Amino acid sequence: MKILTILGSPKKHGNTATVLKQFEDLVAPLHQVERINLTDYKINGCLGCNVCQENMDEPGCVQKDDALEILNRIITADVVVYATPLYAWSFSAQMKALLDRHYCLVKSKDHQIIHTLGTGKQTALLVTCAGPVEQNADLIQEIFDRMMAYSRCHVIGKYVVPFCTTPDELGAKAATFAKQMAREIAGVNADSQILSPAC
Repeated sequence: MKILTILGSPKKHGNTATVLKQFEDLVAPLHQVERINLTDYKINGCLGCNVCQENMDEPGCVQKDDALEILNRIITADVVVYATPLYAWSFSAQMKALLDRHYCLVKSKDHQIIHTLGTGKQTALLVTCAGPVEQNADLIQEIFDRMMAYSRCHVIGKYVVPFCTTPDELGAKAATFAKQMAREIAGVNADSQILSPAC
């Protein structure tokens, strides 16, 4: 199984990256894992020009930045894990720009969706935040659910790590969430090594 992880944090070694790396390390022996650090790419905001809707078989975005490469890698992955710190009750600016560009994966005519380039794709969300989940990281989960439903993707997990301080202090909390993700997303049990292939 090909698992694509997308790190939307501006910090490559921050809290989100710490949990994500532990997940990647757990599943890498059994699955193909590929990481995208969004800070390494140039992703412009969506122009809302609708040129992408003229091509039904590929993203078709008119912009020649790095978003097209990432979107094509999303299309070819079996599972996509979106990982972001919580910023202003939502996604980081880096992740938000990419999610806006997902519009070109959904093909519609006369306000009716014809098909999407991500139909049936399995997706998951990882969020780290400084505060609690309730009344703090609830909106980002709703936004993710709606975005994935619009794209006709299948959400297989949402993981919010609350009360994060520094990567060094995450300790057992990071390991606990990484193990849960590995088990539920990829069928990997960190204690007995393998449960079953997820797909």
